[in-house]
Amino acid sequence: MARSKIRTRKYDVTRYLKTERDIVGYLEAALEDGHPLVIAAALGDVARARGMSAVARKAGLSRESLYKALGSNGNPQLSTVLSVLRALGFTLRVVPERV
Repeated sequence: MARSKIRTRKYDVTRYLKTERDIVGYLEAALEDGHPLVIAAALGDVARARGMSAVARKAGLSRESLYKALGSNGNPQLSTVLSVLRALGFTLRVVPERV
């Protein structure tokens, strides 16, 4: 009996970030995690899902600098994070921590 090959493809979260609700849930989960690299990666994923060039333009950054800031070795400044959030149509708020 011949074995059939299993076809796989690389997981790409941007395929699942279609609605505002999807994106908000994804970013909230990253913020709840609290690790700066997780937050930066999530912002990068959302920016890719929305179109990195368009997000960079709205944020007042070059596409290359946005990729660098939100990449795996990136360490974006708070001003960059806020600019990207604004470009995506979101804002950062502070709420009491759940106990």
